[in-house]
Amino acid sequence: QAQLVESGGGTVQAGGSLRLSCAASGRTFRSYGMGWFRQAPGKEREFVAAISGSGGTTLYGDSVKVRFTISRDNAKNMLYLQMNSLKPEDTAVYYCTRATTLYGGSSTERYTYWGQGTQVTVSS
Repeated sequence: QAQLVESGGGTVQAGGSLRLSCAASGRTFRSYGMGWFRQAPGKEREFVAAISGSGGTTLYGDSVKVRFTISRDNAKNMLYLQMNSLKPEDTAVYYCTRATTLYGGSSTERYTYWGQGTQVTVSS
């Protein structure tokens, strides 16, 4: 059973940057796609970004394209989300998640393990 622990959330002013990290347990990290989703109060969980097991394929939600970058370090079992040009509408709890296969894409149904989430607040 995989365990995922996010870190790096916090409060930042609009236009600022944050880098989220996700530490994953297990020796098969590179065998699974990973993703980031977010959920704001009163809203459904929203796809942010996905990356394949090798890191060679990435996908982004329309609202974060160009501004966010997903990456992974398979040697360290780490997943990252670099967030630039943050906007107040980016405020949400951000979740790290592991796909059931080498690549999960944008659907929550393709992901099984989820972290506890980290709060990101962007003030205007």
